[in-house]
Amino acid sequence: MMRLIKKYLWLLPCFLVLTGMGQKANYRQAEKFLHLESLVGTTSVIPNTLKGSSKFWYRYETRDGARYYLVDPVAGLQRELFDRQELAGKISSVTHKPGNYKDIKLTGFSLEEKENVLCFSSEGVQFKYDLRNEQLSQVFPDTVTKKKQTPLPVKKSKMKWVGKYSPDSSYVVYGRNHNLYLVSTKDSAETCLTKDGCEKYSYTPKSKDSAKITVPDITWFADSRHFYAERTDKRKIGELYLVNTTGKGRPTLNRYDYSMPGDEHVAQQELHLFDAAAKKEVDLAVGKWKDQKLTVHTVGRPVERLYFVRKKRSCNEMELCRVFPETGEVKVLINEVCEPYFNDQLFTFHFLNDGEEILWWSERTGHGHWYRYDGEGRLKNAMTSGGWTSGKIVRIDTVKQLIYFEAYGQGEAGESPYYARLNKARFDGRGGSKILTPEQATHKVTFLSGGKYFVDNYSRADLEPRSVVRNTDGKVVVELCSPDLTLLYETGWRMPEPFTVKAADGETDLFGYMWKPVDFDSTRNYPIISYVYPGPQTEAVPLEFSVSTGFNNAALAQVGFIVVTFGHRGGSPLRDRWYHTYGYGNLRDYPLADDKCGIEQLAHRYSFIDPSRVGIFGHSGGGFMSTAALCTYPDFYTAAVSSAGNHDNNIYNIWWGETHHGIKEATGKTAKKKPQAADTTKMAKESACFEKPYIPTNIELAKHLKGHLLLVAGDADNNVHPANTLRMVDALIRVGKNFEMLVLPGQGHAYRGESLEFFRRKMWFHFAKHLLHDYSMEQYTEIDEYMRLTSLRTE
Repeated sequence: MMRLIKKYLWLLPCFLVLTGMGQKANYRQAEKFLHLESLVGTTSVIPNTLKGSSKFWYRYETRDGARYYLVDPVAGLQRELFDRQELAGKISSVTHKPGNYKDIKLTGFSLEEKENVLCFSSEGVQFKYDLRNEQLSQVFPDTVTKKKQTPLPVKKSKMKWVGKYSPDSSYVVYGRNHNLYLVSTKDSAETCLTKDGCEKYSYTPKSKDSAKITVPDITWFADSRHFYAERTDKRKIGELYLVNTTGKGRPTLNRYDYSMPGDEHVAQQELHLFDAAAKKEVDLAVGKWKDQKLTVHTVGRPVERLYFVRKKRSCNEMELCRVFPETGEVKVLINEVCEPYFNDQLFTFHFLNDGEEILWWSERTGHGHWYRYDGEGRLKNAMTSGGWTSGKIVRIDTVKQLIYFEAYGQGEAGESPYYARLNKARFDGRGGSKILTPEQATHKVTFLSGGKYFVDNYSRADLEPRSVVRNTDGKVVVELCSPDLTLLYETGWRMPEPFTVKAADGETDLFGYMWKPVDFDSTRNYPIISYVYPGPQTEAVPLEFSVSTGFNNAALAQVGFIVVTFGHRGGSPLRDRWYHTYGYGNLRDYPLADDKCGIEQLAHRYSFIDPSRVGIFGHSGGGFMSTAALCTYPDFYTAAVSSAGNHDNNIYNIWWGETHHGIKEATGKTAKKKPQAADTTKMAKESACFEKPYIPTNIELAKHLKGHLLLVAGDADNNVHPANTLRMVDALIRVGKNFEMLVLPGQGHAYRGESLEFFRRKMWFHFAKHLLHDYSMEQYTEIDEYMRLTSLRTE
């Protein structure tokens, strides 16, 4: 038998070559694609506006160095502020130091005397440069200092107490021993306003020394009589622990509060109102739902009106309420129910005209849009509508009754719905919305002084960044600088290629990008790797130009792979309510079928993709998803790298699990009596209890593992606790599965420095072994030895 094996062993290399396996990993090329950002320079214009004018200046850096420009939108002009070589020479003649004109170090940059005089500091020296005659003069600090240090009449300060003063200085409030004290500045009479403050239930939570008098985080009303304070009760919240393993001496314990899905005790948020004249607290009916979330909002500076938003723990109902401090009345202005949960990423609202009108964002029609209410909470009209999604408001013009806002999904059929375009719409909703930035790209805008013009920086993953100035009709009035990507392209770097596939339902479009090796050969056969993040609050699909998406997908592709990323149902909240809530109640499985289905379509579409060699990787939610995919479809995925994965969402944070999987108020005999509106400032304490949701975990899938799994965790991760990864490890050991594990000491949820570099290469190695069948890295005793050896061979 052994003789027979040896006889035909020589055929194995030929078989591997013919089947596309046994390829050599191109680590050398992958290394070249790390840290390319320095070759790019500036990619967007940051305007520095001139007071009282729509003019602005900006700094822009390309491979030719840094230049400074002045822009006049009204005239439609842009000009360079100065001759770099000339200015650099004049600065050197004063400082007696050599200067590189391509990188003049200017700080404290400003324009004065009708934009004719440039003021700045360089090499510790202050200068003025007259742009009219190109004369440089040194500004001597002594003369400036003397001007600024003119003695002022000494006034006796009235602020003899430490604390927060009322607008008219009649009262001051200070904190001590976690409680609040009121002092009348007229007669120094002191009143203890609260007595129930304590650690983790404090009116002065930022104070490290509770016995010391501190300035509390309270807010006065304009009437100088009332003020409010927010307080959170964390006394019963469960704790988590991490051990600080790096550093000198003994490892130490890091203890922190952490609420998990279904916890009986969670943070209780409170709003307290006080009447300084009456020297007491005002009763407020703030509490309505058990464990409600509370956010406070105000109108006016100083505060004229007080509001708060309370939201159910189940995240499907909220109310905007107004507080009347004179009586303690709480009035519900807007009540909204949104099943199964509110879109936290896009929801917001704005007060207009001192609270006389309210602009409210809602997904009540299935797409997010803006609605206008009067100050009493009566709906006036929809401001936007249509089969697309309104995003954040960038500017509100109360004079012309217009809003300028981001919008998604306004492109033609088949276009990615994720790109933000700037729109404008009337308060009354008449005439619909007008698109001001029509290009298919992500637009980020900055309005200039006066609001008649804005700077528009736009790009997408496969479109070079561009910057322009537009007027409020969307017309381009000035073309600004664009990046010089010559050096980047010379490395072989190329933009990813966009593609569209169908979800597993055969109907829903999924949008993504593909990265290829620079030596790509369409006649060859490549493994495919999917970079994933399941959402629901975002997706892994890049929306703007980037040299290194994810953990540098472009570099990973150079090892010898086709790398892709695309959305899945249950992902981005930028589309519509159905899409981003698709995974509700199924927090583990919802994106998996779409990822498999999408890869199958790409393999069918492109002959260079090998469907028998499929990898998957992701971080955080992507780490959780990649492990679930490998264990759910063990005959489809070959290898996975899962970093910082929340493999057991029952011990991940309360927001993720309860919002996106669900939590229900218990009913029947086990339910407690439902609360009535509270008649004090304290939250409603007695309420219906909640049913703890059970969230399926990756641990349950461990027995199905067939492929090659690398699990990674930072031991200082206080977001996704390393116990998530260790429980997955324990489950795999108990069912006798082989896998690899990497722990990064001292690393939190985001990997940094040498640990990040080490992790990247370990990921390359893992996929090279199991998708390319290249085990050459096993011979290296140092992580970067392969680079040195490769360099020696080619020199």
